[in-house]
Amino acid sequence: MEDFASLTAGRLAELIRAGDVSPVEVVRKSLERIEEYNGVVNAFVTVCHDEALAAAERAERALLSGAEVGPLHGVPIGVKDLDPVAGVRTTRGSLIFADEIAPDTIECVDRLVRAGAIVVGKTNTPEFGFKATTDSALFGPASTPFNPAMNAGGSSGGSAAAVASGMVPLAQGSDAGGSLRVPGAFCGVFTMMTTFGRVAVPARPNAFRRLNPMVCYAPLARTVEDAVLGLDLMSGPHSRDPYSFPVGDTLASALTPSLQGIRIAYSPDLGGYPVEAEVEQLVRAALPAFTEAGAEVVEAGFRLPVPHAELTATWRRYLSLAHAESAEISRPMGLDFAGDERIDPAYRESVAVGAGLSAVDFRLADLLRTQVLDTFESVFDEFDLIISPVNSIAGIPNDATRTTVGPTQVGGEAVDRFVGWSMTSPFNLIGSPAATVPVGLASNGVPVGLQIAARRHHDAAVVRGAAALQTRRPWQHLYEGLEDTLAAAAKAVRADA
Repeated sequence: MEDFASLTAGRLAELIRAGDVSPVEVVRKSLERIEEYNGVVNAFVTVCHDEALAAAERAERALLSGAEVGPLHGVPIGVKDLDPVAGVRTTRGSLIFADEIAPDTIECVDRLVRAGAIVVGKTNTPEFGFKATTDSALFGPASTPFNPAMNAGGSSGGSAAAVASGMVPLAQGSDAGGSLRVPGAFCGVFTMMTTFGRVAVPARPNAFRRLNPMVCYAPLARTVEDAVLGLDLMSGPHSRDPYSFPVGDTLASALTPSLQGIRIAYSPDLGGYPVEAEVEQLVRAALPAFTEAGAEVVEAGFRLPVPHAELTATWRRYLSLAHAESAEISRPMGLDFAGDERIDPAYRESVAVGAGLSAVDFRLADLLRTQVLDTFESVFDEFDLIISPVNSIAGIPNDATRTTVGPTQVGGEAVDRFVGWSMTSPFNLIGSPAATVPVGLASNGVPVGLQIAARRHHDAAVVRGAAALQTRRPWQHLYEGLEDTLAAAAKAVRADA
């Protein structure tokens, strides 16, 4: 077999269908790589060793029998530990669910499994996914493989680190304020939050809870093509998701390197965020690739309707309401999310904030949300895409106390330490598609991501922009030195053990 870590999901599926490689061999390679490097990045928190091999053997038998197989037949994937997989431990990153076994599988993952994918394990996430770094009292931090002293970002950090490390070619994640894009940027992988509702998630017991803020689900991958392959399989309506809708054309049809006729607004600060100079310089350096592809790129001077700190605070209040709702739903089960000292104090504080907000407070927050929508829609009246940095900083050091969060200041301006240093949450407030594309490494070795966003239902434009950048500024070379970094770090881990 070709070098497993460098193979895309699409290529692996081709090799498997052609009989050039066995699903069992592929899954074994994935499990071996997890065993070799997970001590470095802490991407996987539960490994489904026996279950994955059994699924691979079934996949092999299906091929030998001549059965029709799906587009991901035999391809190993990781699943964020926030989301359930039937029969597998699903902790949600919390001590109180350390031994919880899920009774069913989340719909978006089930669609990948029905397409032939094999779940090899659950990936690290902060407790209940509540912050944009991946660290918890239960499992500790997930690291970016490019610099294992630095955090992978969150809350889909384990999935991003697993893909970047070559443990799996595809991993599932979710995004309520940047939880796909933040770790995608820090780990040098591609991922895309689609228009809210494109990927159906029949949430229960409250089918309407994903609206505030808008929560989206998607895969992370080393290439645009792999992520789009996974997204097309995940996409489509479900009768029990009131926000889901028919998708029409596949995103794969937008995989073209041409941007003729596309107008792009570049905002170095997305209308008002403080940004480290090194981050902005790396993003700006990628702009000529869009011009070379035929796009018109204009530096736009639009401003957020309120200071960035106020916008982040509004998003945090929406999240606090969701946390308070979870606490009330869990109370009849004998769980106390507000008072159980095993739960992160910051999460408990968020529960208390949400419980103290009135229904009127909740509705009035939508006034600012409307202003945010109108601000971006005014830009989209003139431009097809908005480009900005994903994160305003070039990485976050892991904290030995398992409480990793971001800085309290960027460029001398105060920011929320949980998410205020990222520039992602505005698009969760309005439901627009947004992706992160790797554009290089900062001086500390951590990757930097460029964010591409579009108007709702213009997901294809985001894919076109990402594909054009990948063609003219490919990032696969970033992984070439990664093997040596991982090997050296793994040797040090073994020496300390």
